[in-house]
Amino acid sequence: MKPKKEMKPSRRMIAQAMAFVVAGAVLAGCAAEGPEVIRFTFSKREAIAFMEAVVADYNASQDQILVKMDTSGVDPISASFVRGKPPDIMLANYNFEVARFVERCTLSDLAGTEAAAQSPPELQPLIDQYGKCEGRISALPYSVMAASVIYNKAIFAEHELEVPTTWEELIEVCDKLEAVGVTPFYATFKDDWTVAQGWYDYSVGGSLDVLQFFDAMNAEGAAVGADSATSFQKDFADPVGDMVHLAENYVNADAASRAYGDGNVAFAEGQAAMYLQGPWAFSEIAKTAPDLELGTFPLPMTSDPADLAVRVNMDLAAMIPVESKHQEAARDFLAYLYQPEVIESYNASQLGFTPVTDAAPPSDPRVAGMVEYYNDGRIYQGPSVLVPKTIPTFNYTQALVLGSDPAEILATMDADWARVAFRAPKAAAEAKESVK
Repeated sequence: MKPKKEMKPSRRMIAQAMAFVVAGAVLAGCAAEGPEVIRFTFSKREAIAFMEAVVADYNASQDQILVKMDTSGVDPISASFVRGKPPDIMLANYNFEVARFVERCTLSDLAGTEAAAQSPPELQPLIDQYGKCEGRISALPYSVMAASVIYNKAIFAEHELEVPTTWEELIEVCDKLEAVGVTPFYATFKDDWTVAQGWYDYSVGGSLDVLQFFDAMNAEGAAVGADSATSFQKDFADPVGDMVHLAENYVNADAASRAYGDGNVAFAEGQAAMYLQGPWAFSEIAKTAPDLELGTFPLPMTSDPADLAVRVNMDLAAMIPVESKHQEAARDFLAYLYQPEVIESYNASQLGFTPVTDAAPPSDPRVAGMVEYYNDGRIYQGPSVLVPKTIPTFNYTQALVLGSDPAEILATMDADWARVAFRAPKAAAEAKESVK
């Protein structure tokens, strides 16, 4: 048999093959030219459904950018920074954990954004209190939560009680309630955080300038102690003493064994006149008593009504990491988040205060008692969250209300502060400069 003749491709076959290659390349190019995808980290678990709707609305409003929301939490965020693949934009609770990114100058400068232009300047010191990168606005407040005493309006009205504005008036109200068989405060000392963020923060914040105190403590550093000009044992002795006085004399007998969930139900059932919790408790109380009339007022800790102030925290702050490869897209979504109808609706849904200059105050009557103080700048951040997590402040405050010696606890807190300050990296400032 003769071998078969080798077939050579014709010009027509070559042309067809080339056409298929070109078509494939065009299709691949079309796929690559789809919307720019950015990752958006959101850390407020109670508001995930609300923010999912915001993201969906934004994605539907245009076809150039696709936002994908990540709610995995703080630890994965920290790991993503270490790997050099942080989210493109973040809305996160502003605390020491998040402020690490600020201090290391790993967040973009947002000074030139419209969102920054709307941010009230009086809130910037509270942002800076956790740390800052010089020359940058690294984080912008998005939601501010204000907290103070929650009180049962019906009980106050029934016994003809006025909202107290001084320490003396507070004690008088407590004594009158005790005399008619009403527990003044419902306490949940089983959960240490309820002591720290309520009893301790309100007592200290209502007694002294928290911002000034921690500025002085940072200046003292490792020298903090019994002989330093500023210290926990020197400055917090009176406020903590007054807190212990209230805890020993004006709470439910079973406070040591009651937790947050118990407190919400008991307060809803009218078992006490006042409750030291934040606005997050309102929805829980409403599950038992949806029509209960509640109000709020600052805990008075001095004899001067001018000292009244409410506790606030930066519940959410907006940030864009430097290493994001989608800076412009992230800023476009940032602008969308700060549209009045978006940011105001979000804060209304959470009973928060909207931190933009022209925003209306919250309309919910339950938080109306705090509006005056917020508008006047009579606010403070809780001292319980202004210390590193390596200092177990929540445990210490719980020990205080359960009978431990205040002098010993405060001295221990001073020793902890000095130890942490001594171990802080001495080259932190140089590290910041090298990252810039």
